[in-house]
Amino acid sequence: MKRSSPELLAGLDIGSSQLRLAVGQLVPPAETGGRPTLQIVGVAETEASGVHRGTIASIEDVVSAVSHCLERAERMVGFPVPGVTVGIAGLHIMTQESKGVVAVSAGDSEITESDVERVVEASRAIATPLNHEVLHVLPKRFSIDGQGNIKDPVGMTGIRLEVDSLIILGASTQIKNLTKAVYRAGLQIDDLVLGILATSEAVLTARQKEIGVVVVNLGAATTSLAVWEEGDLVHLAMLPIGSEHITNDLAIGLRTSLEVAENVKIEYGECLPAAVSKRDEVDLFALGSPEHEAVKRQYISEIIEARAEEILRKIDGELSRVKRSGLLPAGVVLTGGGAKLPGIAELSKSVLRLPAMLGYPLQLASVTEKVNDLGYSTAVGLVKWASLYGGATGGGRSAWGGGVRRTMNSAGAQIKKWVRALIP
Repeated sequence: MKRSSPELLAGLDIGSSQLRLAVGQLVPPAETGGRPTLQIVGVAETEASGVHRGTIASIEDVVSAVSHCLERAERMVGFPVPGVTVGIAGLHIMTQESKGVVAVSAGDSEITESDVERVVEASRAIATPLNHEVLHVLPKRFSIDGQGNIKDPVGMTGIRLEVDSLIILGASTQIKNLTKAVYRAGLQIDDLVLGILATSEAVLTARQKEIGVVVVNLGAATTSLAVWEEGDLVHLAMLPIGSEHITNDLAIGLRTSLEVAENVKIEYGECLPAAVSKRDEVDLFALGSPEHEAVKRQYISEIIEARAEEILRKIDGELSRVKRSGLLPAGVVLTGGGAKLPGIAELSKSVLRLPAMLGYPLQLASVTEKVNDLGYSTAVGLVKWASLYGGATGGGRSAWGGGVRRTMNSAGAQIKKWVRALIP
């Protein structure tokens, strides 16, 4: 008897060094005894090519990498993956504050979901910078007849409804190149989501977002961060520096190749020189060098510490811009491939003057241990995003969630237009 294909949710994270795909499905309440549970049923990764600092440099190379990763994921899951939620990142991402105002439509002045949808859509009507598209509209707080700081206005009474929103924009050319590459690999795009937002969904709790936290995704070529407070996104930043800069420093400092330097970082990397014995040495020959050469582990650690500290000081500079330096009670949550570096959390505590911890995906089941790999946090977050805001669930949100969901997915509607234009 042929098995019916389950409803799968997939997240595709196209990074500068690795391309990762996570596939999940919602387990019904009847099987879990409570609310639907998100289960990761398959993951796959392949070396990324054609991507430079989060942007597409070669469409054909990306198509090849996506196809290869998709083939491996489908082999693991046992079913075809029809569509994916795709993460987008890069230095072209911009944010803009906006405000929307509407009159309450009901005769009895009671605010409905329709009113919330209209005011959020009104805040979307901004003059976008040249060659940029709206990716997300994130409502932060509402006001009713001048009374502010309202989180959920549905059911309240008033005449004038206002909203303060954060608009996230991306370069049109980069969005089109990304969607074209995924489409040519044979995948339907269900939604396009800013990667650090999806990462936040995976590794942060509602409590952390409420009291104040910064999530940092340490990638290969870029570092992205999002500051949350009182449940709202306060600040976004994309920094043009990442863990591959540590590899470059090691290659220069040890006078060796990038391949050997990468192996040194993975096998013997440590952010805190004090944690390494002065007598410990590493033979570069064992790591791919053509000649025997002994190097002090403490010297390796000093090189890594210098660059890691620079990255963390740039993060602190972004916190200073929004007056949150050293002032986030939930501290910093570090994730991404670069966060695997031993000692990075301890160094973060010292440089950022905040509590620091590694960010692993929360509140999901999995058939593979790969979900505990920090590098998969964004791919898993994209699956979680699809389960929360995509068409798979339809429920479980606040009273105004539907309106926000449609506004968030405005980029998805634009993608479908582009895809139709690509079909011969």
